Amino acid sequence: MASLWETLKKGNTSSATAALGNTGLAVVKGFAAAYSGSGAMFASAMHSVADAVNQGFVFFGSVLGEKKPTRRFPTGFGRVINLFCMVAVIVVTIMAYETIKEGFHLLQVPAVSTHFWLNAVILTLAILVDGFVLIKAMKEIVHETRVEAKGWGIVPLAFRNVGRAAPPTRLVFYEDLVATLGAVLALLAVVMTQFTTFTWLDGIATILIGFLMIGVGFRVGYDNMVGLIGVAAPKEVEERVAKIILQDPDVTDINRLRIVQEGRFYHVESYLELRPGLMLSVADDIKFRVRDSLLADPDISDVTLGILEDNGITDWKPGTTPDSDSVRQTSS
Repeated sequence: MASLWETLKKGNTSSATAALGNTGLAVVKGFAAAYSGSGAMFASAMHSVADAVNQGFVFFGSVLGEKKPTRRFPTGFGRVINLFCMVAVIVVTIMAYETIKEGFHLLQVPAVSTHFWLNAVILTLAILVDGFVLIKAMKEIVHETRVEAKGWGIVPLAFRNVGRAAPPTRLVFYEDLVATLGAVLALLAVVMTQFTTFTWLDGIATILIGFLMIGVGFRVGYDNMVGLIGVAAPKEVEERVAKIILQDPDVTDINRLRIVQEGRFYHVESYLELRPGLMLSVADDIKFRVRDSLLADPDISDVTLGILEDNGITDWKPGTTPDSDSVRQTSS
């Protein structure tokens, strides 16, 4: 049991928090939608159900993604999280379809919504809960991308760096951003239909929430499709890795550098140029020393290095990856 708990603790905390929060919201919103007949509340409930299912899938996917490489799977299980996120996209798309369909039905046959205060209180609670999860996801983005931010400064930095965050954190961010906006839209629709004669606003808000869900589905689907294919690390990560390599006093240049993202981890492959005249045994010691320095970074799970004698040409420049064709055949 203790081992299971330790394994679960390695999972993505943002997705676990979001799954629990949205499960509670889905139950409360579903009850309110059935009791009051509000279409906007129904749409918001559907969104919470989709979020709860998705984020539960993603949490367990993130736990599996933390498994260590095995002999059969030498590169590890990082891309498992991308598969789970693709399942989440399917769930979001189905829920979005049902939501949009209900919205068009409400435009044709407007429902008479009752129990205004119940809907208003629950949707306000939803805004607070989804907003809390969204802020937590923003903090997680800032933490994972190693940028400095305090207070409300995390908001612009989270939007700017979300593409560099782990797949489950990105999914929670996008989903709860839409969930918060959806709850605000639903609350506006409930207020307007209560105090005005514009009953069609209920259907319009329901359709808008459905299209927001489709937007999340496409965005998350694209990100994880790219992740399944195998995507290069962001420029910031590449420069961080190059800095670690070039800090070694015996490394004179980087002939080739390739970094592939696997889930939230990175696999590094590089050819290092060393100062001339070194014995092979000394060069091997340098290679292993650089490898250990790279593996000390918690985001790097695998390192493969080759060594070359300095060719007298500067191949590595910040922001550019040396052409793999430039690798000489004298590596060892």
